[in-house]
Amino acid sequence: MTENKSNRVAIIGGIRTPFVKAGTVFRKYDQLKLSTHAVKGLVNKFLSDPNDIDGLVWGRVLHDPRISNLAREVVFAAGLPKDIHALMVSNNCITSLHAMVDVADAIKAGRMSLGIAGGVESMSTVPILFGREASSIFLEAGMARSGGDRFKALTRLRPRHFKPSPLSFKEPSTGLTMGQHAEITAKEWKIEQAEQDRIAYNSHINAAKATEDGRLKEEIEPLDGIDRDTIVRGDTTLERLAGLKPVFDRSSSGTITAGNSSPLTDGASSILLASQDIVEKQGLEVAAWIKDVEFAAIDPADGLLMAPAVAVPRLLKRTGLSLDDMDIIEIHEAFGAQVACNLAAWEKGWKEDAIGTVPDEKLNTLGSSISVGHPFGATGSRIATTLANEMKRRDAKYGLISVCAAGGMACAMILER
Repeated sequence: MTENKSNRVAIIGGIRTPFVKAGTVFRKYDQLKLSTHAVKGLVNKFLSDPNDIDGLVWGRVLHDPRISNLAREVVFAAGLPKDIHALMVSNNCITSLHAMVDVADAIKAGRMSLGIAGGVESMSTVPILFGREASSIFLEAGMARSGGDRFKALTRLRPRHFKPSPLSFKEPSTGLTMGQHAEITAKEWKIEQAEQDRIAYNSHINAAKATEDGRLKEEIEPLDGIDRDTIVRGDTTLERLAGLKPVFDRSSSGTITAGNSSPLTDGASSILLASQDIVEKQGLEVAAWIKDVEFAAIDPADGLLMAPAVAVPRLLKRTGLSLDDMDIIEIHEAFGAQVACNLAAWEKGWKEDAIGTVPDEKLNTLGSSISVGHPFGATGSRIATTLANEMKRRDAKYGLISVCAAGGMACAMILER
């Protein structure tokens, strides 16, 4: 670590696994293996000496109780120097943006000069739990002092106790899933399925083009011979999307389908951040600089995925920039409905003043979560990598990241060159 004489934090680059539909080709890989693959790919591409790394912050949303600090285990599994401090963070879909901010703040404070951030989700290997009654019996048996006491506890087990209790995607505070919340918000903002399908269609077409011309593949470390995201459908059509049935509101008023929603995804994404001092000292090439960031939270009753309507206007106001100043805008596509609702809120004003409209040619120009995939803990750093790389290719001045999160939260980040 060197003394940091500047508050500027650089994105050197990012590397990730391919993103694939959960339960398919990566179902044999757990969080640690996916994470290790992404981090090793990052180090091999961008660093000549791993000893320069000062820290690693890693995120996940669905927790595996068998590995309490996944970040530290990634250090070991990736063969990195064992004196690297590592910690884990978790905050739904903005998890790996939190990881980035933690590293960036440490760099600004002089505690790091070079750090790795990122995250993972292995939807294929999420823990399957037993109910509370069964868990209590197993715990009692496990802590029994004698074989007789253990046997006595286990005799209370009944067939019903062996019914698995899978993790729920419902919001604990509301009892509704994100998709159900998105349907409610879509109705409130009068967003039709056709508009949601158009967002999904553009996402797939843009991602397909960016895959074929190599832009997306540039950020991927191939795994098992797979060198691209397998969810992208460049041959989809608006007619095909329109024919899909709603999945959260199955009545005639339902608008959210599997086609205009992000899929359950396996994948990991890593990103390398550096101080200006280390950039100059080592002659590192910078993809983009982190200009500023804003986190926001709202009452879920106002719209579970609507916090970007607060975070982005506040960030622009504080930096003195406008939406028009942004050359590229990356909005996480949890649902086409959520994207459309937040765009409408930016245009019309909602809890903050109106900030304008986003033309299609600036929005998710390489696709986003509907087409590329959405491993919860990896999405933020994936978006930051995609944006920074595209800004570098275009020599764009400013880029905007907007990511909603469960619990009524959001993160907005501006990158600059």
